[in-house]
Amino acid sequence: MVDYEKLRLALVNDLKKRGVIKSQKVYDAMKKVPREEFIPVKSLKSQAYIDSPQRIGKGQTISAPHMNAMMCEYLDLKKGQKVLEVGTGSGYHAALLAEIVGEKGKIISLERIEKLADNARNVFSRLEYNNIEVIVCDGSLGYEEGAPYDRILVTAASPTMNQNLINQLSGKGGKMCIPVGKKRWDQKLYVVEKNQGEINKDIVCSVVFVPLVGEFGF
Repeated sequence: MVDYEKLRLALVNDLKKRGVIKSQKVYDAMKKVPREEFIPVKSLKSQAYIDSPQRIGKGQTISAPHMNAMMCEYLDLKKGQKVLEVGTGSGYHAALLAEIVGEKGKIISLERIEKLADNARNVFSRLEYNNIEVIVCDGSLGYEEGAPYDRILVTAASPTMNQNLINQLSGKGGKMCIPVGKKRWDQKLYVVEKNQGEINKDIVCSVVFVPLVGEFGF
C-alpha cells in the first residue's frame, strides 16, 4: 500500500530545501492537500509525488508540483482574498489556493471541459472545499460577474497578454500569474501587478503549459 502522506511530506520538504517553497503558507498548503486525489488515472496515482506533470485525461495535465508552488509564491496570496483561476484541470491548484486564502476567501475556477469540471467538483465535495466554485465556460474571457479579483491564476499558455483578465484584476495591488507564448513552446511566465492605474509586467521564468483554448486563446 502506498504511503501517500510520507511521499507528500518528502516532496514538500525537498521543494523547500531547493528554495522553490519559500513561505510557510505555501508549505502548509502543499503538505495538507492530497495530490493523489486529483489524479483521476488510477495507474498514475502512485506517481502523485514525483515532481513532474501527470495526465488527467481529455488531453490535459496536472502541473508539476514545483510549478504549483512557484505560482502560489508569485501570487503572494493572503487570507480572505477572491481569486480567479483560469483552467481548473484536475482541481489540485484550486485546492492549494483555497487552503491559503482560507474559509473567508473565495476561489472561482473556470474550466471549458465539462467532464474535468465535474471531476473536480466531486473531489472538492469529498474533501470539503466549500470555498471553490467551478464554472464551465471560455476561460479566456475571464468571468466578469465576479470581478474585480485580488488575484488571477492562469494555468494554460495564452498567445498574448490577456487584456480581459487584466481588466478584471483589482486595481488595488491585484496580481496575476499567466504563461504567454507559442502553443507548445517558447513560453514565459509573467507576473502582472495592477495598482492605482499602473500595470507592471515581469517575466519570471520560461515554462511549458498546455495551450489556453478559447476566443482569446489558441
